[in-house]
Formats: sequence, structure tokens, C-alpha cells
Amino acid sequence: MQIILIILISLCGLVGFLLASYIHRKKKSKKKLICPMRSNCDTVIHSDYSKIIGIPVEILGMIYYVFISLVYGVIFILSLWSVPIAIVLLGVSMCSVFFSLYLVSLQALIIRQWCVWCMCSAGISILILFFSYIHFSLY
Repeated sequence: MQIILIILISLCGLVGFLLASYIHRKKKSKKKLICPMRSNCDTVIHSDYSKIIGIPVEILGMIYYVFISLVYGVIFILSLWSVPIAIVLLGVSMCSVFFSLYLVSLQALIIRQWCVWCMCSAGISILILFFSYIHFSLY
């Protein structure tokens, strides 16, 4: 069961990375980001809230997703798993979900536009937290 959870977490991290890098490529090339929900994704990804301390939010997402995938993979391959490491990874995943909720609330309350790609990224963060919690509870 643990290997399945680690694979799921790593796959979610990979999908999250690909999604964040897609947003970043579109944003950097100044090409319109097509939103399947008939909303305006461009309004969201180019808003004043699309950067934190000057760093684009999608780059922070890419860093998080790569970190999660690599750490889970390396810890599994090298058999370095321990409760303190699990707590740190669970904490990092919780922070990601809280940050995603903050960004979703910005879309709802301030920007008043929805970006389906951003919502998918938030969903991936929630899945990673869910799988991480189940993995943690097995120890």
C-alpha cells in the first residue's frame, strides 16, 4: 500500500509540475491561456496577486511539485523513511493546501475571475495532502 501511495504522490507532483510549467510558458510567451470554463484565466495569471515577493506563483508551484516528487522518490528508494520526515512532508503539503486556498479565495473575492488551471493545481495539492496523510497514518 505504501508504494502505491508514494507512486500516487509522485505522479500528482509530476502532473502539478507540468500544469504549472504550462501556465508559466504561456505567461512568459505572452500567449493567451485558454480557459475551458469560459472564464478569463489571463486575468487571474496576470493579476497583481500572481507574484509573491516578486516570484511568479506558478514557479513556486513548480518548485513545490518537484520537491514533493523527488523527496518521496528518494526517501523510498534509499529507505530513509522516518516519522520526523513524514511530519515535515505532511507539513509542507498542508502549507501548499493553505496557500492554494488563499489563491482560490483571491480568485473568488478580489479578482472575481476563475482560472480552471489554477483550480486544478489546487486540487492536485489537496490530493497530495490526502495521500500524504494516508501514508503518514500507516506508520
